[in-house]
Parts: sequence; C-alpha cells; structure tokens
Amino acid sequence: MTKSYHHGNLRAALIDAAVGLAREGGPDAVVLREMARLVGVSHNAAYRHFSDRDEVMAEVAAFGMGQLEAAMRSGIATVRSRDPKVRARHSLREVGRAYVHFALENPGLFTIAFTVMHGEPSEERAAEMVAPYALLNEVLDELLASGAMPAKRRPSADMSCWSAVHGFSLLHLTGPGVEVPSPGEPMVEREAALDDLLMTIERGLIAP
Repeated sequence: MTKSYHHGNLRAALIDAAVGLAREGGPDAVVLREMARLVGVSHNAAYRHFSDRDEVMAEVAAFGMGQLEAAMRSGIATVRSRDPKVRARHSLREVGRAYVHFALENPGLFTIAFTVMHGEPSEERAAEMVAPYALLNEVLDELLASGAMPAKRRPSADMSCWSAVHGFSLLHLTGPGVEVPSPGEPMVEREAALDDLLMTIERGLIAP
C-alpha cells in the first residue's frame, strides 16, 4: 500500500488502504486509525472523510461486489460457443464458478460484502452493490430467451442459483469443506464437487 497521495484524493487513498486491510484480515482488520497510518495522515484527517467506520465498510463492500461482478464477467468471456442454448448454459456455469472462486480467493472482501452490517456506499459505488445479482439475472434471461429454460422456472431461478453457490462458498470458507492445500496445488476434490454442483443447478433449470 502506498503512503503517498495527490491533493484532493485522500478519501480514495484511505479506501484503498481499507481494501488492503480487508483482504489481509477481514472485517476486524478495517480500522480507521490503521488506514490513516498506512496512508501517512493523522487519525483526525481520516475522520474528516468518513463519518464513522460503517461508512468505510460500505465502500469496501461495494468495491468487493464490483470485483465479484468483474470476475463473473471474465467467466462469461471464456465461453466460446455461438449456439444460443449452449452459450447460455455454459455462461451460467461460469458465473457460478467465478462466484465461488472469488469467494475462496478473497475471503475478507467476500465476508464484508455479504455478512457485515454497514452504511450506504457513495452514489458512484451504489450500483456495484447489486451488480453481481443483476449479472446473474442477465444470464438467466439469456437462458430463457434461448429456449433452454422453461418460463415457469424463471421466477425463482435467481435465488436458487445464488443460494447454491453462496452456500458452497461458505462451506469451504468456514464449514466442513475447509481444506488447506499445499502451495500451488489445485484442490482437485473441491473443483470436482463444484463441477457437480454447477451441473445439478443446470439440470434443474433447463428443459427436459
């Protein structure tokens, strides 16, 4: 993290410091005094830009959601099929895979985004809070439009998909699915389980 900043963007520098602290230590690590120290300003200077810690957490949560959406879009970008049905089905799988991978690779940001009570983010970041959910619905609408999913399954499809991948993520972050792999070693069993989950979601939504 940098201790230098240009005049006028101290707030942005403090948010950057907060994001770094969140990545390293989760919600408890995000402290205004530590943010100020990392940026190289006084504790009081930080409070001139944020009314309280909740405001900081809101900004970190919005940043995390924006990063999650970007990861999901990158997953969609890997789909090469031009067949509408195949493309829609594969896109659904990849947004789910990206969601889980983001959660497991960024546990601090993920925890703050979804489980920490916080205030409202700034106007420029407000849209990021719902961006991943909106993208999931775009993919499901594509699945419906392609004819791969019956219309009767669309109303609850978003919650079913979200609940499945979110639950899988939490099980592997804090539950019985937690594993500690060797450095650089892929978690083959976890990925196989994720593949099975994504296929189960798909089979439950697509037409017979």
